[in-house]
Amino acid sequence: MDTTQLILLFLAIGVIALLYSSVGHAGASGYIATMTLFGIAPIVIRPTALVLNILVASIGTFQFWRAGYFSWKLFWPFALLSIPAAYLGGYLQPSASVLRILIGVVLLFSAARLLVRRSDPPRTFPPSQPVAISVGATLGFLAGLTGTGGGIFLTPVLLFCRWAPIRQAAAVSALFIWVNSIAGLVGYFTKVRIIPSLGFVLAAAAIIGGIIGSHLGSRRFPVRAISVCLATVLVIAGIKLIFTR
Repeated sequence: MDTTQLILLFLAIGVIALLYSSVGHAGASGYIATMTLFGIAPIVIRPTALVLNILVASIGTFQFWRAGYFSWKLFWPFALLSIPAAYLGGYLQPSASVLRILIGVVLLFSAARLLVRRSDPPRTFPPSQPVAISVGATLGFLAGLTGTGGGIFLTPVLLFCRWAPIRQAAAVSALFIWVNSIAGLVGYFTKVRIIPSLGFVLAAAAIIGGIIGSHLGSRRFPVRAISVCLATVLVIAGIKLIFTR
């Protein structure tokens, strides 16, 4: 990769981090799609995306927590089994092309629903612990399988089931992404025994974008703007899952 391509990739990663972090996500699906377009080797893409995910998710978690939207009571049941499930998904990596297409279609449908949504629901109803634990385990495995932190799956579930308002969903998703990205990266490293240096090269772009985006999402953007940003994120993620390998 020459200097011009590296600069363009650096800028693209910063924009993706800004957009995703504004809705409590960390950008793995966007990073993967972008690096694929730049012709980076698949063996480099997945661990690099997870490294960037960990950095941006840590920033988003702090920003949404500081703004008062994080709920530990809502978070822990989803995270409990998602962490070992994400490790398993990161380690196994079975052939999953059909699964990726199905997930991509679901994400595109979720994006369409979000564009119709005008505001938070008037009331939310947190799930029972057994339901949250089961859902978290499933989403954690999908996170490890797809090389993401799982926020692209958790946030739509929280919103469409009316388990949380949008900013609280973003706050919970940010930490969910962080723990599952670490678990997925550890699972990947256990099998491959190498983490490419590209993630550390692109770290500054992800951090700058993450700081700006999470600040805007947690304190500045109205709910409708966050919904539109989230729908955009889901469209990018859905298209990536369907059309890239």
